Amino acid sequence: MQSDCVAIFSGGLDSTTLVYELIIQGHEPHLISFNYGQRHAKELIFAGNTAFKLGLQHDIVDLTGLTHLISNSALTSQHVDKVGNPTFANEGSSEPVIDVPEGHYAEDNMKQTVVPNRNMIMLSIAAGVAVNNNYKFVATGVHAGDHAVYPDCRPSFIYAVAKALWEGNEGFAAWEQGGHGVKEDEGGIVRAPFLYKSKTDIAKRAFELEVPFEDTWSCYKGGEKHCGKCGTCVERLEAIHDAARALYGEKASDMGIFDNTQYEDTSFWRQAIASR
Repeated sequence: MQSDCVAIFSGGLDSTTLVYELIIQGHEPHLISFNYGQRHAKELIFAGNTAFKLGLQHDIVDLTGLTHLISNSALTSQHVDKVGNPTFANEGSSEPVIDVPEGHYAEDNMKQTVVPNRNMIMLSIAAGVAVNNNYKFVATGVHAGDHAVYPDCRPSFIYAVAKALWEGNEGFAAWEQGGHGVKEDEGGIVRAPFLYKSKTDIAKRAFELEVPFEDTWSCYKGGEKHCGKCGTCVERLEAIHDAARALYGEKASDMGIFDNTQYEDTSFWRQAIASR
C-alpha cells in the first residue's frame, strides 16, 4: 500500500497516537518531522524509530536555518559558544538562555514555550508534500489541552488554515471531496482527531491502540530521560495516570505496568497539579 496522506509527526505521544489512529482507519501516512532547532530534537530519533517499526515513509525537514529567527522561545533559544557555534549551553553567550519552565501548562510561564507560527509553518510544508504527491489530506495531532497556551492549536486557527490550503492549491491538489473543513475523523482536507480532546483522552486512545509509551518522546528539555518536571512532562504523566485509572481502576496505582518511559522524577507532577 502506498501513502495516501501526510501526518505531521514529532515522535511525541499525541502525534504517535495519531499515526496509530490513521493506520487502524486503513490509511498509510507519509510521516513528516521537522528539525527547527528545538532543544528537544531528541524527539526526532524517536520519530524515526517509530516510522521504521511501522514501516512508514518518513522524512525530516531541516528548518535549522530558521532557528535564530524564531529564537524568542525556550524551545529555540540559542547561545553561541567560544568558536561561534550555536549551543544551548550558557558558556560564551552574551544573552541568558530562556530556560524551559517547570510546572503545569496552565501557568503563565508556559507561554515561554510558544514557538512563533510553528504550526502554520509545519502545516504549510506538509500541505506542499500532500499536493506534490496527490495525497488526500494532512493530519495533525493538535489537541484541546494546548488551546489556552498555543494559539496555533486552537480550532479557529486550524479551520482557517484548512480553508487557506484549499484556496491556495485549487486545481492542483487531489484533496478529498469533503471540502475545506476540518474533520475529527473522516472527510475534509485537514484531519485533527484530537482537536476537541484532552490529553487524557489521547492517552486513553493510546492505551486502546496499544501505543508503546516508551517509544514516544515528550520532554522539552531533551535530556537522557524525561525530566518529569517541564510542562509537557507534567501533562504527560498526569494524562497517562488519569487514563490508566479510568480504564483499569486501582491496578493503575503501579504505573510501571502501563508506562515504561524512563523519567528523572515521577512525583513532581503531583505537586504541580496540587498547586494549580
